[in-house]
Amino acid sequence: MEKPNLQNAMIDSLPETKRQIAETDIQYIKGIGPRKAEALQTVGIESALDLLYYFPRRYLDRTRILKIKDAQAALLMTEEVTFVGRIKSVYLSARGPRRMLFVSFTDGTATLKCVWFNAVHYFASVFKEGELIAFSGRVTSYRDRPCLIHPEYDHLETESDEDLLNTGGIIPVYPMTEALRTAGLESRSLRRIIRKLVESTERFEFPEDPLPKEVLSTNSLLGLTEALTLMHFPKDQKQLTYSLRRFKFEELFYLELLLAIRRNVIKNSPGIRMNPPAQLVEKFAKECLPFKFTESQRKSLHEIIDDMKSEHPMHRLLQGDVGSGKTVVALVAVLVAVENGYQAAFMAPTEILAAQQYDTIRKYFDILGVSSALLTGGQNKRLRSTIYSEIEDGTTSVVVGTHALIQERVKFKRLGFIVVDEQHRFGVEQRMALQEKGESPHLLVMTATPIPRTLSLTIYGDLDVSVIDEMPAGRKKIKTALRGETNRPKIYKFIRDQVLAGRQAFIVYPLVNETSDSGRVSSDGNLIPKASKKSGLKAATQGFVKLRDEVFRGFKVGLIHGQMTDAEKDDVMLAFKQRSLDVLVATTVIEVGIDVPNATVMLIEHADRFGLSQLHQLRGRIGRGIHQSYCILMADEEHLNEKKVQTRDDAAAFQRLKLFASTNDGFKIAEYDLMLRGPGEFFGTRQSGLPPLKLAHLIKDRDIITQARRAAFGIAESDPHLREEGHLKVRSVLLKNYNESLAFLKAT
Repeated sequence: MEKPNLQNAMIDSLPETKRQIAETDIQYIKGIGPRKAEALQTVGIESALDLLYYFPRRYLDRTRILKIKDAQAALLMTEEVTFVGRIKSVYLSARGPRRMLFVSFTDGTATLKCVWFNAVHYFASVFKEGELIAFSGRVTSYRDRPCLIHPEYDHLETESDEDLLNTGGIIPVYPMTEALRTAGLESRSLRRIIRKLVESTERFEFPEDPLPKEVLSTNSLLGLTEALTLMHFPKDQKQLTYSLRRFKFEELFYLELLLAIRRNVIKNSPGIRMNPPAQLVEKFAKECLPFKFTESQRKSLHEIIDDMKSEHPMHRLLQGDVGSGKTVVALVAVLVAVENGYQAAFMAPTEILAAQQYDTIRKYFDILGVSSALLTGGQNKRLRSTIYSEIEDGTTSVVVGTHALIQERVKFKRLGFIVVDEQHRFGVEQRMALQEKGESPHLLVMTATPIPRTLSLTIYGDLDVSVIDEMPAGRKKIKTALRGETNRPKIYKFIRDQVLAGRQAFIVYPLVNETSDSGRVSSDGNLIPKASKKSGLKAATQGFVKLRDEVFRGFKVGLIHGQMTDAEKDDVMLAFKQRSLDVLVATTVIEVGIDVPNATVMLIEHADRFGLSQLHQLRGRIGRGIHQSYCILMADEEHLNEKKVQTRDDAAAFQRLKLFASTNDGFKIAEYDLMLRGPGEFFGTRQSGLPPLKLAHLIKDRDIITQARRAAFGIAESDPHLREEGHLKVRSVLLKNYNESLAFLKAT
């Protein structure tokens, strides 16, 4: 038992003295003391207010606690459910190289099994027979029986906890660490301490709400004290929704305010004012382009050129689907910079992409007499040295490269325009490092990933956005079909007919080798079985041998995958592009970087194993020429027929493939994909140099984003330095909690 703390006792004996909750050391809160305070400090809790901001990681809702006898019916449910029971057995599988942990528990109505594939020895030590516990997760199927795979869990220390779960409303469950558990601060203990803290309003003075009153009223937000209380102890889902909305809004408000500040800095910075397009651009249009721009290409180009004519530096995102013609729009802008006497840099994320872009650029620019060069890390030292010199003395007007462009050795004579291709593959630091090689050069970043407008405004909030949403004239829509194993002979005949007609085909597999996938759990918690002949999960290496020696015997069949060296991959890609190969067997290594207009067939094995964005990128490798193209998705029968769907995972795969086959609209596919899997690291705030989001979801909370953005940009416009009385608290929070991001975003 902890010794009574004299100072704590003295403070508690003076209820008439109000203390600032933000300044009250956590150890002086009743029920904590020095030892527990030390454990709380390991998770960043220093004050009583910090404890109130230690939000539950989830909630146990009494209405979602199921009896185990209903687990079978829960297989088709999309939301998480909770089961409460006592553990019957804990055992490790003894067979095979990969051990698994099984925990069986019962609530008296039936028994349910939980399965772990990773960290099994750790979890084996966590659970004890006879222990009362709550397991939460989505019910899935293992060996044709309902189970939970890697579920969330909460130890319920006493029978009273079970009573609470079955009679109470919504129970907060707090993030746990070993330090907290060792100090006796399980969820139940934290609930008790926080309950007493929020009920002690007569003893504590809560801080002034950091959000301005007009923002709270305009957006119908709860005040800080009420929202903090309801985050921990909501009586129902409605109260929880209101409190969550308040803190999601606050989180997004500061993020959007940082973007607004960044945007103001950019808009008020001096830039390079360029003259409009002249003879070089006219010559490019007449002698190099055998086609006319689409309306959205023309619109995007006007927006870009207007920015370049401005006295401020351009910061613009050019967004367009695969094959929509972004590069040619960017090249016109590059030529405008060259005509104005400036150099241009074109940065691509990989050597393959850089080489491909350089081939395109050089083909055009040699005709125009514009000097260009390719700079990558894979070039020999002597060649790189020559290129460095030609960039520095201005001999080279346009340089295409990878990260090699931001090396210290690279010095431009007069850098005025930058293109960054596939922006999401670069960090902001790399983008800024290239910008610093010129004096406020214009910046154009491009992405082939369709991004819903609200999301792009948040992720790329410091950039203006141009969208190319049309495909070039003459492009035919790719025909997409779902097919099963019974159709395989017809599909192979179709591919042979296409090759005999002079076309080429891709055949894509999810794995390199049959042994490369060994029973792991995917990011959405579903079991990926070990690849083997028994499981039927095909792989590129083995598939290549059969296709070359049997199915397409007499045709030229190649193989490419990620385990090959860059030189080997380049050789295969070049051979396919030059039509030295008829069929290319591949993994997803080809999803970016190959442009073969003659390829008209994309056969994707085990299409249900790919995400929608991957499928869209793969399909984008065909349909780039004048011939009709076809994408064929091979999948298990249960993923092709809604009537055969047995589990939630099968239902999700069916819906995913059905949607993909129904549309070529990249924006529609991206929106559905992002809703399914969330923005993840690709759309993480790290890409923008912004603080991470803890509560808000960039897809599901788009309405809140819109409101937060409107409020933040309105304040930044009317009071850019946050000097007005009502905004001083906002300024204080920014400087205290977001200082690192603020300094980073102010850099141009």
